[in-house]
Amino acid sequence: MMLKFLFASALSLASAASVAKAADIEFWYGNTGLGEEAIQNACSAFNAAQSRDRVTCVGQGSYEVAMQKAIAAYRAKKNPVLMQFFDAGTLDLMLSGAVEPVSEALPQVKWDDYLPGARSYYQTAKGALLSQPYNGSTLILYGNRELLARAGISALPATYEELVADARKLKAAGIACPFATDGLSWRVLEQFSARHGEPIATRHNGYDGLDATYTFNTGLAATHLQNLKSWRDEGLLRLEQDTKTGKFDAAFNAGECAMVENSTGGYGAAYKALGDKVMIGLAPMYQGKTRHNTLIGGASIWIMKGHGPAEIEAAKAFLDFLRRDDQQIAFAGKTGYLLMTGSALTALKISGKAATPEFAVADLGVSSLAEPGNDDSRGIRLGFFVQFRDIFLKETQKAFNGEKPMQQALDDSARQGNELLRRFEKTYRGAAMQ
Repeated sequence: MMLKFLFASALSLASAASVAKAADIEFWYGNTGLGEEAIQNACSAFNAAQSRDRVTCVGQGSYEVAMQKAIAAYRAKKNPVLMQFFDAGTLDLMLSGAVEPVSEALPQVKWDDYLPGARSYYQTAKGALLSQPYNGSTLILYGNRELLARAGISALPATYEELVADARKLKAAGIACPFATDGLSWRVLEQFSARHGEPIATRHNGYDGLDATYTFNTGLAATHLQNLKSWRDEGLLRLEQDTKTGKFDAAFNAGECAMVENSTGGYGAAYKALGDKVMIGLAPMYQGKTRHNTLIGGASIWIMKGHGPAEIEAAKAFLDFLRRDDQQIAFAGKTGYLLMTGSALTALKISGKAATPEFAVADLGVSSLAEPGNDDSRGIRLGFFVQFRDIFLKETQKAFNGEKPMQQALDDSARQGNELLRRFEKTYRGAAMQ
């Protein structure tokens, strides 16, 4: 009996030692600038807060590059255990078999504490959360108080009709760049369509099946792109290549442009450059249209398969650390990204920091995500969407440059996008939408 007891105790201790085994893991991310600084700060804080595990955070230069490298590394069985993927790659990852849903890996976590606007993009139809929302953002309108005042404007426009009227006043006042954008799909198509409650593709943007087809080349989105072209021709709108800096957000931060639609994640850099000159408001609507929620942007953290128990435990510990209220608040204060959980928002209000400039976008961003939604404002579930974004930009730039009519550019984008969707559908034939 004593031998049996000692043997059982030894097994128990061995099991406990196995669970507590230290591990060195890597977390790959795509942010640069203030976002990268904040990520590195979080990694250092985690390593200093405990002695069992160590995480090395490795920047990859951009979301697109990070995703390509992670997929290649997975095929070579050299992938990191934790990977930051951006919103556009959600469906590809969901069906890849390379990732484990975080709600299955961490069933004890109260995932419903995450804001609905953050969960819906990364959640399956059955309610499983695929990844942990991290550097969440959404689209808002920025204004330069000083430049707007030169044209007698004291408040940001709520509608595009008001924005155009203000842009004409700014132009008349000698402001060469009244409004600026980079023309990326995320800003001028995805966020625009979501908050206007309109789809960019059938099957509720692909949520209901892989047989979706693009429809953005008709309706309000098509009208908006044509308007952007005419506003540029009139000198009211500048694209990146029209600005002195070559970047629309840098042009705003340098005081060249009076207004931009940009991510809440850009607030940190804008405030650092312009201070109290920065004004923020909800992204504009067309008159007579009902406002719906904007989409969550930025990225989330995924657990990649192919690692042992010790590495997985270290990954869970790091995710737990990043989820802490104080860590979310520190990250948001550094970058302008949004707090992702209700508990972190409550903690921010209790702290007394909610009204400080560094957290100016917190309530605005959350309120934009929390606007009433419909089946077409949940998010995007379209295959090879990263490649589609490139096609959309290439074709619409041709229209902006006068190489083809905007309607033709949109039709060509939809046609090429549908070819991608059919190829994706063929690749994952028989796969069930989660």
